[in-house]
Amino acid sequence: MDASLEATSFGIPEYILSSSGQRMPLLGFGTAAYPPVAPEVTKRAILQAIELGYRHFDTASLYGTEQPLGEAIIEAISLGLIKSRDELFIASKLWCSDAHGELVLPALRRSLQNLKLEYLDLYIIHWPLSLKPGIYEFSIKKEDLLPMDFGSVWAALEECQRLGLTKSIGVSNFSSKKLADILAFAKIPPAVNQVELNPLWNQKKLREFSNANGILLTAYSPLGATGTVWGSSRVLENQVLKEIATVKGKTIAQICLRWAYEQGVSMIVKSFNGERMKQNLDIFSWSLSEDELQRINDIPQSRASNGEIFTSEYGPFKTIEELWDGEI
Repeated sequence: MDASLEATSFGIPEYILSSSGQRMPLLGFGTAAYPPVAPEVTKRAILQAIELGYRHFDTASLYGTEQPLGEAIIEAISLGLIKSRDELFIASKLWCSDAHGELVLPALRRSLQNLKLEYLDLYIIHWPLSLKPGIYEFSIKKEDLLPMDFGSVWAALEECQRLGLTKSIGVSNFSSKKLADILAFAKIPPAVNQVELNPLWNQKKLREFSNANGILLTAYSPLGATGTVWGSSRVLENQVLKEIATVKGKTIAQICLRWAYEQGVSMIVKSFNGERMKQNLDIFSWSLSEDELQRINDIPQSRASNGEIFTSEYGPFKTIEELWDGEI
């Protein structure tokens, strides 16, 4: 991994994205909350995160957190927590109803307007399928699911990068096969693929494919996404992880994040609790032993976020096997 330490109190390493040469902090702060919280709560948490040393923030048009993130950035500058927006790495996502070639650029411009920014650092396709235009909610009707025209959507993202509206482009929830489909015609390859990844779903095949093709995997739900519609407490309640955490004198969350870092991936962590924010940052000054890594790698594997809501006999993917191309 081509990483170098950033000058924060916790020294968050950075990764140089192969398709843009841009530096991305490997630990990012997530803003998705289910059920949603008040914008002011999100804004306060982001300000606290900036004060603690987080510099990478992940949002999406679907989350409804672009506006509070934008307001927090303005306030952080006015408070002197950062000198300029350029010190931050901001990522947002293209929702499925805007995943149509002609709607990509307007969607990105809306995100920039919400964030009050001139550019994103990373713009990501949220899921590898489309919805009928105009639908901006997570309760999806099966009849609204449509196949994505990867060619026109990816070409539109490439145009967004050429225009300077985003410095890098990427995808989320893409299997190895779907990544290969994009790579077959992309003029600018995806810099990042953001996927569910944690000790109970380690994405070994996808990691190997991504490494071979210069694509950085970013882990969402690295702690299992407890309390969300798709997550569970199974990661934080895993006995192997509990035992390793006890021996190391660390939290189970810290074990999970350190494990992910040692797999050569980046991570998005979401906690609005100040103490846990600090703990999640404190993973770079120690390491796991070979025996501990082996014990974690031997944990039985299963996907939690299976994307079943995106399957339908009427849509592009009739089963979760088709959605993930067998990577389940």
